[in-house]
Amino acid sequence: MLRQSILVIIYILSLLLNLYNSNIMRQSLKIISYNVNGIRAAIKKDWVGWIEQNDFDVIGVQETKAQESQVNLDALKALGYEHLHWHSAEKKGYSGVAIFSRVAPDKVVLGMGIDRFDQEGRVIRADFGDLTILNCYFPSGTSGDVRQEVKYDFLDSFYTWIEALKQERPNLIIQGDYNIAHTEMDIHNPKSNKKTSGFLPEERAWMSKWFEKAGFVDSYRHQHPSEEKYSWWSYRAAARARNKGWRIDYQAVSNPLESRIIDTEILNDAVHSDHCPCYLEIKR
Repeated sequence: MLRQSILVIIYILSLLLNLYNSNIMRQSLKIISYNVNGIRAAIKKDWVGWIEQNDFDVIGVQETKAQESQVNLDALKALGYEHLHWHSAEKKGYSGVAIFSRVAPDKVVLGMGIDRFDQEGRVIRADFGDLTILNCYFPSGTSGDVRQEVKYDFLDSFYTWIEALKQERPNLIIQGDYNIAHTEMDIHNPKSNKKTSGFLPEERAWMSKWFEKAGFVDSYRHQHPSEEKYSWWSYRAAARARNKGWRIDYQAVSNPLESRIIDTEILNDAVHSDHCPCYLEIKR
């Protein structure tokens, strides 16, 4: 009789624990944004093992540099990330974004509907209830004037597109590699980089407009207003070891979501790429 009573108590406690965990899942989403600089290379550096040690609901990756058929993610699926959505570039081994989640999205949209950018696999959208996550890889202009002009074109087109999307989906999380350091606090050597792509006055002005006029909040800077922490380092001159970096990865949230930010962090200890992941927990 005593044994039966103990089993009943254990069963009830198990039900209560499952109910508690499901309520926590419903109350918030734990999201990371990570430019992995080649997902196959990151996997070889035990990226999936690192995911297993953490507790994320949604993983947004940039620079996958692979088609879905080229990557075995069975180990990630075994961790509960059963919902895998890819937007790869037409050019193999280039660009690409993806969203992996434990929670099933209500809707997934590939691209912006603008062919010249969509063929490079730069934006993927996933809706979770009233939240919309846009996982993005902005163009880089470091290879020369032609790509810098592509970058400016993308910035202008993206801004206009988001202005329209906000009317339909006001609760936006726009995360990813923006390839721009916004302020002098976001780069270790601002004076010597004023003429470098990624810190040009025109790019920084766009970021200021994004955060001051377009209705978005830099979630990390919202919680860490004076902390100098970086999300990307050059492979040259032991830049990461010396912490000579740039903060070019962001999780911007639209103004209605500002009060729903629970926690943010830049996870410098993750070393699967020349970038590190950005973390955001937000109320659902």
